[in-house]
Amino acid sequence: MGPVALLVLCLSCLLLLSLWIQSSGKRKLPPGPTPLPIIGNILQLDVKNISKSLSNLSKVYGPVFTVYFGMKPTVVLHGYEAVKEALIDRGEEFSGRGSFPVAEKANKGFGILFSNGKRWKEIRRFSLMTLRNLGMGKRNIEDRVQEEAHCLVEELRKTNASPCDPTFILGCAPCNVICSIIFQNRFDYKDNFFLNIMERFNENVKILSSPWIQIYNLCPALLDYFPGSQNKVLKNIAFIRSYVIEQTKEHQASLDIHNPRDLIDYFLIKMEQKLYRPEGNGMKYSR
Repeated sequence: MGPVALLVLCLSCLLLLSLWIQSSGKRKLPPGPTPLPIIGNILQLDVKNISKSLSNLSKVYGPVFTVYFGMKPTVVLHGYEAVKEALIDRGEEFSGRGSFPVAEKANKGFGILFSNGKRWKEIRRFSLMTLRNLGMGKRNIEDRVQEEAHCLVEELRKTNASPCDPTFILGCAPCNVICSIIFQNRFDYKDNFFLNIMERFNENVKILSSPWIQIYNLCPALLDYFPGSQNKVLKNIAFIRSYVIEQTKEHQASLDIHNPRDLIDYFLIKMEQKLYRPEGNGMKYSR
């Protein structure tokens, strides 16, 4: 068999596989536009304005419909009522997380935003409880917010009423409140390290919403070997992780289990509590 015939055979098998996957999956999914083999509904979507494309499709197929990104089906919820029914009325059934290869590659399945299953539920439960202990949703968090609001006003005064774009300054304020909860430390708005972190976060948000990342999520096994913006995302996350690890080591050295200062302290205490747990007649090592 010549190379051309072999290529045709492989493409034919891939085409048949794509058709079989799409036809078998359609039986359990909401209606939607008919996908093409392999590429799905990509040609029917404007990659520069996917939200508008999905909004137009909802006018034809209703508030709940299916589109295919490649061979991967995606159920879209459009409109307040559909989202409310899924996330509030049926919150338990829809509490899981879908696959997001870029984040999974960076976080190895850990974290809150992109992890899944039992691990995600445990970390989410711990995080919500800890944030409440630190004052979230209570009056004692007001001190940190008021302190940051005062710093924000002072920073705006430095502009001397001259024209400026306040977007970045306004973004620094909530970030500093979050940093005070996690690290027990806020940063000056001109701090170079803080500016570096903010820049990397903003860069990641832009990259993760780009068409290239959507393609990467469709074919992660293939694009692992190609240069692209996904490598910049991983590099930025590695930089932020290195700072968190450094802060964690400093917290370990000064940890007082009777007086936790921030979220890192609470997490370290929880790790110590689960380091050895009784199981039967012996002890089981667990982290």
